[in-house]
Amino acid sequence: MKDIRVDADELIGLRARAERLRLPPRSTARSALAGGHGSRFRGRGMDYRESRHYQPGDDIRNMDWRITARAGDAHVKVFDEERERPVVLLLDFGPSMFFASRGVFKSVQAARLAALIGWSAIARGDRIGALIFNGGHTELSPRGGRRGQMRLIRALAEAGDPRRLLHLVENDADGVGGRPHGGSGGGLGDALVRLRRVARPGSLVILLSDFYRMDADSSRHLTQLARHNDVLAVQILDALELAPPPPGRYGVSDGRRRGLFDAADRRERARWQSHFDAHHAAVTALTEGNGVPLVRCMTDADPAATLTELMRAQRRSASRRAGASQPESAA
Repeated sequence: MKDIRVDADELIGLRARAERLRLPPRSTARSALAGGHGSRFRGRGMDYRESRHYQPGDDIRNMDWRITARAGDAHVKVFDEERERPVVLLLDFGPSMFFASRGVFKSVQAARLAALIGWSAIARGDRIGALIFNGGHTELSPRGGRRGQMRLIRALAEAGDPRRLLHLVENDADGVGGRPHGGSGGGLGDALVRLRRVARPGSLVILLSDFYRMDADSSRHLTQLARHNDVLAVQILDALELAPPPPGRYGVSDGRRRGLFDAADRRERARWQSHFDAHHAAVTALTEGNGVPLVRCMTDADPAATLTELMRAQRRSASRRAGASQPESAA
């Protein structure tokens, strides 16, 4: 059952492995350091605490003009530096995620990745939050400590229950995949809009999906999200999405409709390959076009190894951005 259904006890047991996983620090390409992490967004990287009278040497950018106008003398805002960084996950538990030909369901792999990230985040004092979309949206605002992680695990176990998928199929009048986004909960673009409400600027945002619910708005909303956050992406894949099965006749279904795939027919195999190649190219274009590091995670892969690869990809991407932002030396 652990291969097809998210098991909370298993996710809890990943804690020891996760604490060895080093999540990336904030990029410092767009502003100075604030607190324990560097802020990537255009702002102070701090929380407002109070306003006080202006003193010589205070930063004029912190002027509190409303109180100044009301009191008649100059006041400035005082901020508390951030000591933690929100880590926010976008988790796709749509119908296409409840599938695998080997290893575990993509939904289970996504949950394992999420649990590893969550344990690692709270181990270093960060907060963990998520937006789960699966025929609807579950929003978890970032929260620290074991309580925040256990809240995430409970949500993963609920969303990763195949019985929930069956309920969605039974109540989806168009059929699973009948709309471009594959269900009634909206496409990836809609999820990214909602995610921008959960992910405070300066957050580390990690997308975990097979990206079959990309839509026309996905790139525009990802651009907005990546402008103010560090965004990483994991595309979760099964081996059949890279190459067709061996020659033979296979029954296929989307949960409501049934069909037959003749893998011995060269034309059918070519159409199969072309379909998935086009999808993978679209995912690459979406992420690369927005400067988002992307790695693939197979359903039979070690999720910890995938996340280690993702962190390396993030560091390479940050190094390239830093190099590109350096002014050319004078001749």
